[in-house]
Amino acid sequence: MPFPGDAERYPTRDEVVDYLRRYVQEFNLPVIPNTYVEQIEQEGSLFRVIAREQIIFEARSLVVATGAFSHPYFPTFEGQQSFTGNLLHSSDYQHPTPFKGQRILVVGAGNSAVQIAVELANVAQVTLTSREPVKFVPQRILGRDIHFWIRITGFDTWKRQFTGWHPSLTNQAGVLDTGVYRAAFQSGNPAYKPLFTCFTERGVQWTVGKESPFDAVILATGFRPNYPYLVSLNVLDEYGNPLHSGGVSTTTAGLYYVGIAGQRSFASATLRGVGEDAAYIIRHLNHYLRLSTKPIEKRCCFNLRLNPSS
Repeated sequence: MPFPGDAERYPTRDEVVDYLRRYVQEFNLPVIPNTYVEQIEQEGSLFRVIAREQIIFEARSLVVATGAFSHPYFPTFEGQQSFTGNLLHSSDYQHPTPFKGQRILVVGAGNSAVQIAVELANVAQVTLTSREPVKFVPQRILGRDIHFWIRITGFDTWKRQFTGWHPSLTNQAGVLDTGVYRAAFQSGNPAYKPLFTCFTERGVQWTVGKESPFDAVILATGFRPNYPYLVSLNVLDEYGNPLHSGGVSTTTAGLYYVGIAGQRSFASATLRGVGEDAAYIIRHLNHYLRLSTKPIEKRCCFNLRLNPSS
C-alpha cells in the first residue's frame, strides 16, 4: 500500500501511525493490540505463545516481528552511580521545554544525538560528546534527497546480511545533514568534546582532568536486541541476536523473523525495506507448511473475539 504525500517530504510521527492503522483496516488484518508476550515455548510440533492475563496462542509456525528498536542501550561509565543529575536515554526525550536553561550533555555521534543536541541548544547550554568524531553525510545530492538515490540505485535493499549486534559495532553510517547541523557545531552551539573519562557527583571528568557540571545527561547510545520471550527456545546467540539466515531460523523449524536490522539488506529494519523480507519469509513458510502434512488439533488459533483491551 503506497505511503501518501509528497515523496520529497519526511512524514511526521502521526502520519506514520495513521498509515499503519489504515493498513490494518485496508487488509482486514486480525490484529490483537495491547497483548504483551511473556514467553514462547514448544510443545511437540506447536509453538505456545504465552501472553499476560494467561492468554495463550498455539501455532505450527511463528514469525517474530517485534522490531529492532524497543530495548534502549544504557552503557555503564565509571562513577555513573554517583551522578546526582538527570540521566536518561534518547528514547525518553520528547521536546526541549523541560531542559530550558539547563546544562545538558548528550552522549553519542549518530542522527539522534546530533538532532537532540542542536534542538536543545536553542534553549539550553549543550555539549555533545562521543568516542569518535561526528561524521556528516549530505542529505541532498544534486537537488534530491539521499534516500531517492539510495532507492533508485538499489543500495537500500542491496542483499547484504549482517551477523547482528556486537559490542565492537560503532556508528558507521554518519549523520544526514543539509548543512544546518554542521554549521551549528562549527559555531560552538552546541559544543563538542571527545568522550569523558568518568562521571562525578555533579557532572563528568574530562581527560585533561577538568570537571564540568551538568544538570542532565542524555544517552543517545542506540538499541540492542530484545527477545526475552525466546530465551527458553535457545535460538539466540551470546549477544541476544536471533540465529537465522535471511530471517529463517537456523535452529528451529517453523520459526521466522522480520524487521531485524541487517536481516537481508540495509533497509530490513524499516518500513521501506521490510516488504521484500516478508515476501521471502512467506515463501519459506509456505514450503515448510507443505512439508508438514501431519494434521494438528483445531485448538491452534488466534481468538479474534478477544476483547482488544485485554
